[in-house]
Amino acid sequence: MSRSGRRHLLVIYPLMIDRWWKKILAIGIFLLLIAGGLGYLPVRFSNMGFLWVEDWRLWLIAAAGVIATLFSIFLLAIRKRSYVQAYPDHFRIVTPFLRLNIAYRRIQRNYTSEMQLVFPPNKIPRSLREMIRPLAKRNVILIEMARLPISRKTVRLFLSPLFFPDQTAKLCLLVPDWIAFSTELDSFFNSWQNDQRQLPGQAPRSNSQPRR
Repeated sequence: MSRSGRRHLLVIYPLMIDRWWKKILAIGIFLLLIAGGLGYLPVRFSNMGFLWVEDWRLWLIAAAGVIATLFSIFLLAIRKRSYVQAYPDHFRIVTPFLRLNIAYRRIQRNYTSEMQLVFPPNKIPRSLREMIRPLAKRNVILIEMARLPISRKTVRLFLSPLFFPDQTAKLCLLVPDWIAFSTELDSFFNSWQNDQRQLPGQAPRSNSQPRR
């Protein structure tokens, strides 16, 4: 067996980034236009009574505009640098700001469902409904765990609410090829379970349930 599975893009992450980078870019451009206008118009049309603004204020507005513009470009550059990958004894969730290894011993079961069943439109915030609509019939992989490796509050700082179906230690993963990832995860997980059963002096364990 290979040492790791493929990297599968986390579909939700770039969709969430797309909601923000365009807005931040618009704010950055707007601030730059404000700074340029306030600096140029009073000089070019001095007889029209345009408000004079101190230079330091103009530089402050312009700096904020530059920072916002650069940050939006940064978000655009990293929007597809998030993935999930299966390994022999764990699976890994990676984003530009998070690298989370989840050991198979934490998994209680994993199964598939449809996005619209996991997140019914009438039970999610209105701000997320538009994003969910084109994904409603996509299959997702749900992974139930006894607990997360780090606190839930910490994980939620880096992942969208659409990774968390409820208040338990459960993850919802939407990838382009759910069959391939599900097959890899099951293969590694089953091999890991078999290895655990063969350890001397250790009672067999089974924390997997049939897939639905």
